[in-house]
Amino acid sequence: MIETSRFPGGHVAWSERVVVRDGIRLACRDWGGPGQPIVLLHGLAGHAGEWDMLARRLSSRYRVVAVDQRGHGAGQCHPRDVSRAAYVADVIAVADQLALRQPVLVGQSLGGHTAMLTAAAHPGLVRALVLVEAGPGGPNPNGPVDIGGWLDSWPTPFPSREAAAAFFGGGPVGAGWAAGLEEREGRWWPRFDRDVMVRSLAENAQLSFRHEWGQVACPTLVVLAQSSFIPAQEIDEMLRQRPATMAMSIPGTGHDLHLEQPKILHAALSHFLKGLA
Repeated sequence: MIETSRFPGGHVAWSERVVVRDGIRLACRDWGGPGQPIVLLHGLAGHAGEWDMLARRLSSRYRVVAVDQRGHGAGQCHPRDVSRAAYVADVIAVADQLALRQPVLVGQSLGGHTAMLTAAAHPGLVRALVLVEAGPGGPNPNGPVDIGGWLDSWPTPFPSREAAAAFFGGGPVGAGWAAGLEEREGRWWPRFDRDVMVRSLAENAQLSFRHEWGQVACPTLVVLAQSSFIPAQEIDEMLRQRPATMAMSIPGTGHDLHLEQPKILHAALSHFLKGLA
């Protein structure tokens, strides 16, 4: 059965498509649309619905698919393999099974890291790359512990989505995070397993992926927040290593800039995508 979401008036917004790879169920929001395929990849502990505002705008011109990645959202909650290679193979499976020929990959945070690794490993399959608050990173031994501590700080279950949105800071960012929760017996819970999230960062804690960044051959746009999670020296190194990279910063934003300023991000993406023609 294909789930659909509709705008007021009955117009279909997106249809749920299920992709299965290596026994793992991945849920995708297929927004349809003509033209160049675009695959949207959320960050760690996120969900495909974070892209709804952007996807709706893009789908008038492009074929847009937002993915609930393994262990996230409406997909399978407890995958055994949460390696970087598994995330990358999932992206290739989505493109293959949904017939998305040479998609543009757009990823935020860890989703951007996955998009980058996919473009590096499969240069002939990716038309272009957009990193939103994402980069190759370097060894970060404290990352898993920090993320685990942050997830442990969530006062789950939340009594309501409104309470959750307030906990996550309110506004569009709070609403975006709260939208990723599911209701069970009148309370609201994360749709992911805390330990799966922590394990998903294991390789990022130990390895540098600068070599993979240097292997990316497709046109690339890097979109950063004014209060970016990406250290300035990493950004400088990225641009030194690949000087043809387009880069921009959006004033007044933080790490979840895709939730804070979807209109500005849409304008930046549209300009970049028109240049690919």
